[in-house]
Amino acid sequence: MTTTTASHHLSPAFPGRAPWGTAGKLRAWQQGAMERYIQEQPRDFLAVATPGAGKTTFALTLASWLLHHHVVQQITVVAPTEHLKKQWAEAAARIGIRLDPEYSAGPLSKEYHGVAVTYAGVGVRPMLHRNRCEQRKTLVILDEIHHAGDSKSWGEACQEAFDPATRRLALTGTPFRSDTNPIPFVAYEEGNDGIRRSSADYTYGYGNALADGVVRPVIFLSYSGNMRWRTKAGDEIAARLGEPMTKDAIGQAWRTALAPTGEWIPNVLSAADKRLTEVRKGIPDAGGLVIATDQESARAYAKILKKVTGETPTVVLSDEKAATQKIDNFSA
Repeated sequence: MTTTTASHHLSPAFPGRAPWGTAGKLRAWQQGAMERYIQEQPRDFLAVATPGAGKTTFALTLASWLLHHHVVQQITVVAPTEHLKKQWAEAAARIGIRLDPEYSAGPLSKEYHGVAVTYAGVGVRPMLHRNRCEQRKTLVILDEIHHAGDSKSWGEACQEAFDPATRRLALTGTPFRSDTNPIPFVAYEEGNDGIRRSSADYTYGYGNALADGVVRPVIFLSYSGNMRWRTKAGDEIAARLGEPMTKDAIGQAWRTALAPTGEWIPNVLSAADKRLTEVRKGIPDAGGLVIATDQESARAYAKILKKVTGETPTVVLSDEKAATQKIDNFSA
């Protein structure tokens, strides 16, 4: 399929505020990425930007530009979760791009510019999305594209579904390497250590974002601990986090450590609370965020935090309607 490059005659200069509608003035890295894209007009473009830097704003501004200049006629956004695809639709609506986050099959209503779907959804019906790409010139935005490597079937489905796309924009906050499941539409380069890693077209790292005041300093503290668990065969195993273990033993040790009913999590949360209290002496609005492996653990961690701090923490669950608003309130 021929890639459209109708805008080659346009100036690569990109105004800080686009006349066709953006959420506001672009950050320097977003404008720089836009200028590079407009100048090079690539079919595939991988942007790596640290979490919180504004990948969504960059992608939607680019989508608006491509629609405005008739390079593409429709948009498909692929996100990791149901919650995130709805967030994309809400963000797009704010700049005049209407995406249907509930699309499942059939013709799309004319009121929409495209759809927002999940990688799992594409995995179920790749030919549906391939047909859409073949019928109209399509920009596909692959959010957190490393998730396409989570499952071989997801990667293969994305390859099949979006191979005919006119343009593909891949986004991630996590530079990744090629292991057993190479990710489609991503270029890889082999390093001096012999490991193949993704090659980004534009990178905005944590150091740059920190220097620009886009993100806050993040503190990572290391905690070890002795773990004991009983195997299915009835054998009791003892290990210490951080020490060399087999892959299976590491998995069992971490499951033991992260269990809300164990001793490790309460101790870690208590230590984190003390550290946050110290940080708040200099940064009064510093926050704490605990990420759980599942909803049951999240609720259990919240109960532990209430005992430790005396305050009831906000619990955000991926499938609840108020999730986006809760996260926005926390960020603010």
